[in-house]
Amino acid sequence: MLSLRPLLPVLLAVALLGPAEASAAAQADGIETARTGRQIAPGIRLESYDRLESDRWLRIDELLVDLGGGAGVRAEYLGGHGPATVAEAAARHAAGPGRRVVAAVNGDFFDIRGTGAPLGPGLAVGRLLHSATPGPGAAPAVGFGADGLGRVLRIALDGSVTLPGGAVRPLAGYNAARPPAEGLAAYTADWPAAQLPAVGTAVTVRDGRVTAAAPPVRSPARRERPAPGTTVLAAVGAAAAAELAALRPGDAVAVAARALPDAGPVPVAAVGGREALVVAGVPQDHDGEPNNTAAPRTAVGFSRDGRRLRILTVDGRQRDSGGLTLTALGRLMHRLGAYEALNLDGGGSSTLLAGLSGATALALENSPSDGRLRPVSNGLVLTAPAGSGEAAGYRVEPVGGTTQDLTRVFPRLTRTLTATGYDALLGPAPGAPVWSAGGAGTVDSAGVFHAVHPGRATAYARRTTAHGALPHGELPLEVLGPLTRIRPTRARIGLAEQGESAGFRLTGYDAQGAAAVVEPRDVALEFDRSRWRVTADGHGGFTVTALVPQATGRLVATVREGGAAAAAGAVGAPGAGSGLTAELALGVGLVTLPVTDLADVADWTGPGASAAGGHSGAGVALDLPVAKAQGSAAPPRPLPVPELARSLTLWVGGDGSGARPAVELADADGAAVTVRGPAVDWTGWRELTLPLPATAEPPFSVTRLSAVGGTGPGRLTLDTLGARTPPTGPAAAPVVRDPIVVTGAGVRARPWRFAVGGGDAAADFVLTGADRAQFVHRGVRFLPLDTTRPTLGGGGLDRMRALHEALAAAARDPATGALAVVRADAPDTVDRKETALTAHLLAEFRRTTGKRAAVLTLGAPAFAAGRSEGVLSVAAPRTGRTLVGVDAFAPGDWLAVRHDAHDTP
Repeated sequence: MLSLRPLLPVLLAVALLGPAEASAAAQADGIETARTGRQIAPGIRLESYDRLESDRWLRIDELLVDLGGGAGVRAEYLGGHGPATVAEAAARHAAGPGRRVVAAVNGDFFDIRGTGAPLGPGLAVGRLLHSATPGPGAAPAVGFGADGLGRVLRIALDGSVTLPGGAVRPLAGYNAARPPAEGLAAYTADWPAAQLPAVGTAVTVRDGRVTAAAPPVRSPARRERPAPGTTVLAAVGAAAAAELAALRPGDAVAVAARALPDAGPVPVAAVGGREALVVAGVPQDHDGEPNNTAAPRTAVGFSRDGRRLRILTVDGRQRDSGGLTLTALGRLMHRLGAYEALNLDGGGSSTLLAGLSGATALALENSPSDGRLRPVSNGLVLTAPAGSGEAAGYRVEPVGGTTQDLTRVFPRLTRTLTATGYDALLGPAPGAPVWSAGGAGTVDSAGVFHAVHPGRATAYARRTTAHGALPHGELPLEVLGPLTRIRPTRARIGLAEQGESAGFRLTGYDAQGAAAVVEPRDVALEFDRSRWRVTADGHGGFTVTALVPQATGRLVATVREGGAAAAAGAVGAPGAGSGLTAELALGVGLVTLPVTDLADVADWTGPGASAAGGHSGAGVALDLPVAKAQGSAAPPRPLPVPELARSLTLWVGGDGSGARPAVELADADGAAVTVRGPAVDWTGWRELTLPLPATAEPPFSVTRLSAVGGTGPGRLTLDTLGARTPPTGPAAAPVVRDPIVVTGAGVRARPWRFAVGGGDAAADFVLTGADRAQFVHRGVRFLPLDTTRPTLGGGGLDRMRALHEALAAAARDPATGALAVVRADAPDTVDRKETALTAHLLAEFRRTTGKRAAVLTLGAPAFAAGRSEGVLSVAAPRTGRTLVGVDAFAPGDWLAVRHDAHDTP
């Protein structure tokens, strides 16, 4: 996925700041590129921001909580009934009378391959729920006292078992995820999983008496969670087992367990964690430790007095966010103000939910690396006082979200709005509003905004009574210039089977390339209704569902003349207008498309690789002479995989050695992706199906076939790599000629000119791509950017800093009318997110200063010219000559371009 928070109405930390602000935003190890924020409840605020580090992008979400103020915020233990997603656990958490759940985060590490129970201590309402494992020793946790204040502490188990006759034995575990190495462990109805760990000798105790004696021990057995009031007392080791085996029903046995903090009072609520990140104001160095790798992270930190709680998640294992090491996470928490901080469970467990004003359910704020919410053992939940339910205002937003393309609309088209009432404490306040609008459009009684003419508008939602207008909410909207073209967000939709669905939106553009979503109500659709069902998805887009198992087809979307006002009837009814159109290719069912048959195997190279007979022709053999040896074969050039492919197929000639074959790929951003096959425990040929990861960014290209040996030597032969792909047919590719492309006379009519790729007598100078220092010429500031270093190798950080400085200088200088970014074509080093961020910063510069902006790409594969959000772009190829006429202060387009492929005068 490509996530850019700048597409929201955000404050850009790198845009148009003065030198003092720039030094704060552009720290030594990275720059903040975008930020959003909202109040969750009194005393709780959510801040979400993106950063570009020298070697990664980061997405960070942070809850800032005032525990010591008068807002009544409390942090409580979440879960305790077996693995569940944070959303499921938060939905069933009992906040108590007069309170509501406003945010939640995942908690402790847990026995992920066993019982699913948390590995650290846990307390709720002052009661010990479970001790840490292994043993009764102190373990790290975050705790919250009766006064609501928080701290990082260590919690041990203080427990005992009193046997008949008065003998007292220490309790080695209390609802602990794994049995102790030796001794007695107790399990109660507070056991935070479905089944107890496998234990041998055990008795049940109720009301201080044994109710069931230990059965003969044949093998460790799993037991269900004990009933309320019942304790299962389990023994590990011969001595403890002998003592339990001697017990009989009716024997008096007392089990006592309480939390023992390392200092201070017992917390009211506590959740275990693992690594200390900040201790007494000092960030900790975890270099060389096992968990100190870049990964998704969840951390909790406190101010020195415990009044300020900071809950933070960092997305990871994604191209948009590479995650942090523990050491870097500690530095970040310290920089944000934490005096003490603790690492909680991360990886696919990292989950942060927060409320929206007036909403009854929490919203997912981060992007879990599994692509979905993972069931976890426990967490922390924030609760706050419930409000009166009387409306204090409305949260007004477009259906589908608050991204920029949804807060814009084209003349004569519409935007569907919602208004959610909230009370003085930001809790739910039911009640329908009265709608109105000012500026460039109107709003009907159903909350549909109808754009009238280009300009600014504001939609208002008000609650009215006999006393007149009461609380209201508002949403600024922008009506763009007339719609000039539309395109779908996906040119092709491929579905694997009947009943599967996929979605798309339609994006429209005005003459300056400013974009907005075109809603289903403004669109007529033509498609084969016997094969597909297409419906509005309720979020501003469409959902396509296959009605048959195998088919191809096309969908034509036409913007209705005059929008929804010009056509009555169902969404998608054909023939409603003759406006602009866009096409999508559709397909359902999977076919195997060839990637390589290894006919050119003689040109493949790599350690242990050699040509061999394949399943149906040539193949490649990978020799693995010793256990765990690695072999690979790389093609002479990367092999493209069909963009819609769901999986790869590979024929493998096995020798039963247990070696594992793999296909190594690069995704759309050049990031490495590996799909692995099973251990080869067979002999002869077998075709494998290797699913492509849903979280990686297609299209892919194959860079190597490889294998890792098993427990001994082996030899695998690989042949015929294919891709299981829906057959959609080619996508429509409309050609758009931008008005800046003119004749040679049109270029020479401008006050001055520059050339790219060759000299010209009419040019003031030639851009060669070797320029390194920015310069100003006749009102245009040229910023050459070095694209030889990759985005995530320090190059992106340097380029963004240089761009910031140039934007600030151009904004200050009244003699500068435009900024032109000059860079060499470098798709393998400049990633898509850097490209999108550059474009967005230039668009913001243009919007806030009224000055012009352009991106000039040298050495491109082909000539192209266009615009996005008013920022012009010119791609000049290596061959031929490109001449550009310039007038930085002229009304209308400030560039005029002519490309001559053969250097004709």
